[in-house]
Parts: sequence; structure tokens; C-alpha cells
Amino acid sequence: MDRQQQQQAQMMTRTSNTGLISYNGSPMTVDDEDELSKSALLAFRVKEEEIKKKKMEVREKVHAHLGRVEEETKKLAEIREELEALEDPRRKEVTTVRKRIDLVNKELKPLGQSCYKKEREYREALEAFNEKNKEKAQLVARLMELVTESERVRMKKLEELSNNIESLSQLVPR
Repeated sequence: MDRQQQQQAQMMTRTSNTGLISYNGSPMTVDDEDELSKSALLAFRVKEEEIKKKKMEVREKVHAHLGRVEEETKKLAEIREELEALEDPRRKEVTTVRKRIDLVNKELKPLGQSCYKKEREYREALEAFNEKNKEKAQLVARLMELVTESERVRMKKLEELSNNIESLSQLVPR
């Protein structure tokens, strides 16, 4: 590793210059520049390979940890199920009854609304019925007054007629 790092440092020094002077101060030739390019490319590839290798190692570690985490999660789920079973032996029955209660509550709600609506309709119909009965009673009372008045007037008229006939019969001899 130390040797690779030294080579990389040298290449960095070479590439950071204008390309005309080498790191030791002598002028560079085209071959030197090609050599420098090749070694820079080689160093880059080596570094890339090193990064890939590290990346694969990290991936493997992550996968190993994930596998262990999944196993531990399964174990925890099993433990939780066992705990729940220990808590209440009638838990399933309780859950079933609770669900049934929820269903009945859902059914009760529209029935309650229907009852309320029908009670309101009943009260309205009863009120209308009572009003009509009251109106009928008033009309019957008025009818009775009219009939009574009519009978009184007719009786009075009949009495007058009867009196007229009697007075006429007294005037006319028999």
C-alpha cells in the first residue's frame, strides 16, 4: 500500500505541473508524458478497483447484518405471539366478541337514525291528526249551532204559523 501511495503522489506531482517539466526538474519528452499518462491511468484504475473491492466488502457486511436482523425479527415476532397467548387464554374469543359488538354497533347506527326519523314523522303526523280533529270538532260544534239555530227559527216560524191558523180558525165559524 505504501508503494502505491508513493506512486500516486508522484503522479499527482507530475500531472499538476504543466507537463513540460518532470518532478525532478528536467524537461519532459513526449515519451515521458505518455508514460506519465499511462501510469496516471493505471493508478486511477488501481484506485477504482480498490474502491470496488471496499464497496463489495461493505455490501457483504450489510447483507450479513440484514440476514441477522431478519432472523432476530422473526424470533421477536414468535416471542411476541407466545406472550400474547400467555396473557389471555380467551383472547381470541374476546376479540371475536369485540368484533361482533363493532358490527352490531354499525348496524345499530342506521336503525337508530331510522327510528329517530320515524318518531319525528309520527310526531308530525300525530300533530296533523290532532289539528284536523280539532278542526273537525270546531266544525261539528258550528254545525250543531247552525242546526240548533235553524230548528229554533223553524220552531218559531211553526209556532207563528200555528198561532196564525188558530187565530184564523177563531175568526171563521165552523
